[in-house]
Amino acid sequence: MCAAMFATACGSSRSADGRTELTIATFNEFGYEDLFHEYETAHPDVKITQRKTGQGQPHHQNLFTKLGAGSGLADVEAVEEGYLSQVMAKAGQFNDLDEIGPRVEDDRWLKWKTAAVTTKDGKLVGYGTDIGPLAMCYRKDLFQQAGLPSDPEGVKALFSTWDSYFAAGDQFVAKVAGVAWFDSVAQVYNAMHNQHEVGYFDTQDKLVVESNPDIRADWTAVTRAVAKGQSARLAAFSPEWNTAFKLGRFATKTCPSWMLGVIETQAGPENQGKWAVAGGFPNGGGNWGGSYLTVPKQSKNAKKAAELAAWLTAPEQQIKAFQAKGTFPSQVKALDAPALLEQSNAYFGDVKAGALFAAQAKKVVAAQYKGPADGQIQETVFTPALQSVEQGKNADEAWRTAVQGAEKAVK
Repeated sequence: MCAAMFATACGSSRSADGRTELTIATFNEFGYEDLFHEYETAHPDVKITQRKTGQGQPHHQNLFTKLGAGSGLADVEAVEEGYLSQVMAKAGQFNDLDEIGPRVEDDRWLKWKTAAVTTKDGKLVGYGTDIGPLAMCYRKDLFQQAGLPSDPEGVKALFSTWDSYFAAGDQFVAKVAGVAWFDSVAQVYNAMHNQHEVGYFDTQDKLVVESNPDIRADWTAVTRAVAKGQSARLAAFSPEWNTAFKLGRFATKTCPSWMLGVIETQAGPENQGKWAVAGGFPNGGGNWGGSYLTVPKQSKNAKKAAELAAWLTAPEQQIKAFQAKGTFPSQVKALDAPALLEQSNAYFGDVKAGALFAAQAKKVVAAQYKGPADGQIQETVFTPALQSVEQGKNADEAWRTAVQGAEKAVK
């Protein structure tokens, strides 16, 4: 017999007071806490229970474990874009939100955001929450030391293409001793790679690592930059990487909207005003980050769960989530909202960050198709292979290792 506190997991969908209980599983910060209270007030027959995990990896491990077990999932499950390919490979275990959900406007989200979560036969697996439009952050004082332009408008030309970016890196490392141009080769490579329409897989889920010329061209460009001393050779999000912000060990950073908070936290108050963000990114726009709300077929309250997920991802609610936790909205109307466009960031010189990243989001043309092992290849194959180049391994040898690792990942 189940204890009352585990009633939902054991099959009941009613709270002790008779309301329909909807569980929602999220990770990190979605900015939804106040919104849950608002929804319950407007829907007195609904009780929302949040299962919140501190980091994304354990959340998704739990998601895939319970998908395999066939039970135990929340009514609404959040999915981060890095794990989306694995979810789409199991799309049959999730509800088609176009079928069970309330009618939502066709153009609610940026087209590429919706395309990424739509199956080949047209089923909508998730509602888009946030995104991570890309700009470039940089240290103004270090640029000045190198004799490079240091104001946001002046640096745009340096960041117009990847060729101009790496050329500026050559100038920088020649002038400023002991400071790298960028933090991590994998961070730069991933941003370049995700700009291409075709990545590791084609739309028939065929691995194209070796035959896709864009992948090899990106590899050649970034490993050549490593050979020229442009990389700080740091593993992203490691203690050494965190400390390097404070010590000024590198001059530029691929910068999704959420990275501003990371930089401010790690660089500390003593570096306020030294960092800036430019309204541009090499070769146009890009995206790094963002999530979706899905409704697994395990849900016993699928229609009501879809109603909640649709409401949470409406433009009005996404602006409130942005104001609460800085989650950058993927909704077209939200990108034009005054509350977003007028948002400024004091740490980065009072830049109108909301307007800057809204403009960057609109530059993204299409979402790259992600095959079933896409995230695994990027995280466990290409990133370690690129890091090995930073540690002294021959770039061609590391490339062969990456190709072989990708082939093993799909077997």
